[in-house]
Amino acid sequence: MLRKSFLIILLLSCYRSYGQESLSNQMAATAMEIWKDSLIMQPGVPVKWAYDEGVFLEGIEGLWKNTGEGKYFNFIKKSMDRFVTDSGTINRYKFSDYTLDNIKNGRVLLTLYKVTCNEKYYKAAKLLRDQLRSQPRVTTGGFWHKKIYPHQMWLDGLYMAEPFYAEYAATFNEPEDFKDIASQFIQMEQYGTDPKSGLMYHGWDENREQKWANKTTGQSPIIWGRAEGWYAMGLVDVIGYFPEHDPYRDTLIQIFNRVAVALTKAQDPKSGVWYQVMDQPTRAGNFLEASSSCMFVYTLAKGVRRGYLPTKYLAAAQKGYEGIKKRFITKRAEGQIDLNGVVGATGLGGNPYRDGSYEYYLSEKVVTNDPKGVGAFLLASNEMELLPTQHIGAGKTVLLDNYFNNETRTDAAGDTVSYHYTWNDRSNSGFSTLGHIVYKCGAKTATLKTAPDKEHLKGASVYIIVDPDTKLEAAHPNYVSEADVRNITEWVKAGGTLVLMSNDSNNSEFEHFNTLAAAFGMHFNEDSRNKVLKNHFETGTFNLENNPVFKTGKKVYMKEIATLAIKPPAKALFTDGKDVIMATAKMGKGRVFAVGDPWLYNEYTDGRKLPADYQNYPAAEDLVKWMLTPNK
Repeated sequence: MLRKSFLIILLLSCYRSYGQESLSNQMAATAMEIWKDSLIMQPGVPVKWAYDEGVFLEGIEGLWKNTGEGKYFNFIKKSMDRFVTDSGTINRYKFSDYTLDNIKNGRVLLTLYKVTCNEKYYKAAKLLRDQLRSQPRVTTGGFWHKKIYPHQMWLDGLYMAEPFYAEYAATFNEPEDFKDIASQFIQMEQYGTDPKSGLMYHGWDENREQKWANKTTGQSPIIWGRAEGWYAMGLVDVIGYFPEHDPYRDTLIQIFNRVAVALTKAQDPKSGVWYQVMDQPTRAGNFLEASSSCMFVYTLAKGVRRGYLPTKYLAAAQKGYEGIKKRFITKRAEGQIDLNGVVGATGLGGNPYRDGSYEYYLSEKVVTNDPKGVGAFLLASNEMELLPTQHIGAGKTVLLDNYFNNETRTDAAGDTVSYHYTWNDRSNSGFSTLGHIVYKCGAKTATLKTAPDKEHLKGASVYIIVDPDTKLEAAHPNYVSEADVRNITEWVKAGGTLVLMSNDSNNSEFEHFNTLAAAFGMHFNEDSRNKVLKNHFETGTFNLENNPVFKTGKKVYMKEIATLAIKPPAKALFTDGKDVIMATAKMGKGRVFAVGDPWLYNEYTDGRKLPADYQNYPAAEDLVKWMLTPNK
């Protein structure tokens, strides 16, 4: 586990010489000013449905998740709504082009569907998924990069298509696709790797027809930094969607580790960043390039955080990030920065023909604030800015009940899915924002779909039960039993942290849930405080000043709350007038937190609904840190 002193150094380095605003916020401020109306790269030229925007918007999405600031989501939605029609078609997208570049924005569409539940985004994403169903392939099954580039696989395509393909498969229950997804990476490693450096060539021509193709191997002649970055980012993004026991998941992690070895060997020891042509650093004319350097920092940092790579790779990521800041970042205006040193559009073949030579890769224009570079920088910064809090919950698991609370709905694909206070639910009713905060603190999330027996509880540090079902919410609700109370109480005494969140009298089961609460001196009253009409948020406002748990989230919002009655060992944590709103209890080595509302669900933490001065997101961070901090 990383030492706290090293983490403090990392935290300070994120802000050094740039003020208190994070670099990701400053970069986003620049980009959202430059492209406030659309991603116009050439004045007078209509905006294309292009992968650049997908890279950039994923960087913005990561910043939204890290901050809970709704302006970032609104920017994403506004950007995609320029293309996606109400019927779910996509303006300026042509299915028959069969270009993998056009698939990239699909992940943004999936985010918009999951968050808003608007079916137009699902229909647009399905259109892209249908393109993959008929995408031309090489004889061994790999996707052609584009129809106009027949029999060719490019590293670029592994990033443009596969993370979307994997997320779609995971979201809409298409597990048979994971074999095909893994196969794309396996083939590209097989056909594209340079055995000397372990790095990969930009493209591979199955038929050896292209002028750039080696007549023996089919490989293009140069190892280009950003192409290697596309492949590496595609790998790290894809692995997380594979089921834990999928036979190909370990294969991809092994490939990823081989990639990481090659990347760190190619890192420039002096500057910490990477060259445009990666395997020829001393050749005349070669230069250090920003976008690929950002991609490698993102890849290595995320790989370590997710447990795919050993922690030793974090040093390379940090060195690379420091190099990026020194070499490529300049001040623009107050609260804004520029990203310099990004090579513009680069490819193989086409008209005029790109021969893939060393001279060609050095001839492309180097620009400032290119969107794919900005996106890669945001992705890297988002990852690096997670580092200072990773030690808080390292090695711990936060377990969320999906047994007592087990509501389902039908999604746009017609599948029955669990929702409402679940980690995977990204709509208003979900806990995905809270789950991301758990990840920010270095812990893992898990879901318990069965009764809480000793075997299932023993690996959890925190167990959260929210809003148990009534008969109106589930045909056959699972009620808390005496055995459940006994198992949970013993687990708390042994050191577990239990979080109980009820709901108001119209929306929660009380009788059985209170048998569990009573074991800790707590009782949820069947009442409903803080009625809020329409958007009169002030009637749901609490101030948590001088609270020992909520040290940063002060002005918070809760509506329709069940108050608490308490007796020892329970103690009031927050009261309003005569009403106990929150309580805690210590028992044995463990502790309990209780509140009569699931108030930290997405609707009131992701910044899309509450006015900006409310602090439910920081309050959620405070609670997660408390849950994961050892009980003293």
